[in-house]
Amino acid sequence: VMGNSSEFQKAVKLVIDTVSFDKDSTVQVFEATIRVLGSLLSAHIIITDTKQPFGDMTIKDYDNELLHMAHDLAVRLLPAFENTKTGIPYPRVNLKKGVPPDSNNETCTAGAGSLLVEFGILSRLLGDSTFEWVARRAVKALWSLRSNNTGLLGNVVNIQTGHWVGKQSGLGAGSDSFYEYLLKSYILFGEKEDLEMFNDAYRNIQNHLRRGREACNEGEGDPPLYVNVNMFTGQLMNTWIDSLQAFFPGLQVLIGDVEDAICLHAFYYAIWKRYGALPERYNWQLQAPDVPFYPLRPELVESTYLLYQATKNPFYLHVGMDILQSLEKYTKAKCGYATLHHVVEKTKEDRMESFFLSETCKYLYLLFDEENPLHKSGNKYMFTTEGHIVSVDERFRNSLWQDILPEEVDSAEKIKPNELKAVNFSSNCNRVPDERRYLLPLKSNYMRQIDRMVGLI
Repeated sequence: VMGNSSEFQKAVKLVIDTVSFDKDSTVQVFEATIRVLGSLLSAHIIITDTKQPFGDMTIKDYDNELLHMAHDLAVRLLPAFENTKTGIPYPRVNLKKGVPPDSNNETCTAGAGSLLVEFGILSRLLGDSTFEWVARRAVKALWSLRSNNTGLLGNVVNIQTGHWVGKQSGLGAGSDSFYEYLLKSYILFGEKEDLEMFNDAYRNIQNHLRRGREACNEGEGDPPLYVNVNMFTGQLMNTWIDSLQAFFPGLQVLIGDVEDAICLHAFYYAIWKRYGALPERYNWQLQAPDVPFYPLRPELVESTYLLYQATKNPFYLHVGMDILQSLEKYTKAKCGYATLHHVVEKTKEDRMESFFLSETCKYLYLLFDEENPLHKSGNKYMFTTEGHIVSVDERFRNSLWQDILPEEVDSAEKIKPNELKAVNFSSNCNRVPDERRYLLPLKSNYMRQIDRMVGLI
């Protein structure tokens, strides 16, 4: 993204020369997929891109080593999908020995249902349907377990019985990237069923999780807020939201629901303004953090970046600057940036998660870099849930195994990219109306209402 080809080439060589997955190490299937598999695939796609929009990122004598490494890792993750009665994978696997004998039979919806982008890319690059097939089977299994009454999914499921252990339905931890990957899988692969599942899920989220007034920027009542409810009854389960939910305005931008995204983003930004960080859990009823640490998460920055791309409103540059200054002021340490142990007291923990560099810094950098090839090259890009860049590419839209997946839609029936519309689709990013660009995204009385809601005024 920074166009630093020598550093990129050095990093790629370092990985090729020193990394091996042949280790007696137990990993989380979800984290290994989105952090490790995703980065290997993204780097491989960048190296082999004939256009090289970011500068010369080619590697001399490159022989698809990163793709082979990704394949090796994915094969070591496959045992997680075996011996489960539902097809939903085990949460952990040993890279050498397979699923540990004392393995947990419970997994979260996001962990099991957010493997399709990386596994699908791998399958389509290799021409081997195995990986996409197991990931898609897991998504369909989870989808089939949704409530008949509300259409919602819980957050923790037993992979053998299909019984919901965690009945909370929300947009945060345990659920977030499941919804994100339904839409992103569709954007990347063009499979109609992914979009149908997403639209269905989005409708049910609006019906059961959304509270507050109907419109974001007009009318009376409380600002829109997405709460945690019981998946079977739709009844409120608690009065907290978590910082992972801040990804949702960005997802709403991708589906075209920019208005609602503006309101929800403003709520998270107000919490940030109050603490100079986002607490892991915030109790909106008590107007106080329930879980006060902040591990440098990217979700609010990601939504800020996507909202700026959609509206070109300078307000979002100010938000980005605010976030940047808070990070510099409160989290900077000698050798990097530190997790905040407590957002009120600003105490630090001695750790910096990999997503800080791969997402938080990347989205901040891109927010301010209007001329970046990512924005200017004419190529279309999508970010994985871990911020890895993947080109939206014709070769990912052609699967070679329609016969193996008989229930898949015939390619002639696939929706064309420009048919992606939300119920209340508002604006095309390329033709942003002037009032969108130069007025505050939210009317000032609604801004004040949100500030009051989080105890800022």
